[in-house]
Amino acid sequence: MSELPPCGIYRTTKAIGGVEAGRFVYFHNHGNPGPGLYFPESWAHNRAKFSENGSTCPADFDPKSLHPLLAEGFYRVTAAFYCCEKQCSKFEPDTLVQLGYNGAGKALVFVPELSGTGISLPERGSIVDDNQLKNLAALRVPEREGGAKMDLSLPRGMIVH
Repeated sequence: MSELPPCGIYRTTKAIGGVEAGRFVYFHNHGNPGPGLYFPESWAHNRAKFSENGSTCPADFDPKSLHPLLAEGFYRVTAAFYCCEKQCSKFEPDTLVQLGYNGAGKALVFVPELSGTGISLPERGSIVDDNQLKNLAALRVPEREGGAKMDLSLPRGMIVH
C-alpha cells in the first residue's frame, strides 16, 4: 500500500474492494486491523453521521481512488457563482452558506435564513459542481460548551489517539 491520505471525508472515484465508485465515505487511515471506509448512516443539520462499522481497505488499495472533499460546515461566498452550467441557483458574495454532501459525495450548498427566532438551516440545498467550491471560504464557528455536542470530524464510536 502506498502512502495513505489523511483521515477525512472523500468521494470514491474507483471501486475499493466491495465499495463502488461515487460513494461519500469517511476514510480512517490507522484503524485496526487496517485503514477503512465508513459510510454515512444518517444526516443531522445537513451533516453526515458516519457508521461505527466500516469496511477494511483491501491490500491493493490505491489512495488515488479517493477524492478529498472540503469539510462540512459554514462558509462565506467569496465570488458570485452558479450551482452548475444550467445556472439554477446563484450564490452572491458574502452570503453565509453551509456545505454538506449527499450519499454520492456531491456537494450540497444550503443557505441559512434569519428570522425572529434566530438562524435556521434549510433541509434542502443545491447540488453544486466541484469546480465552484473554490468560491467558498471556510468560517470558524465556535461550538457551545455543555449540552449536546456533535462530533463532526469522525464517525461516531471511533476512538482516535
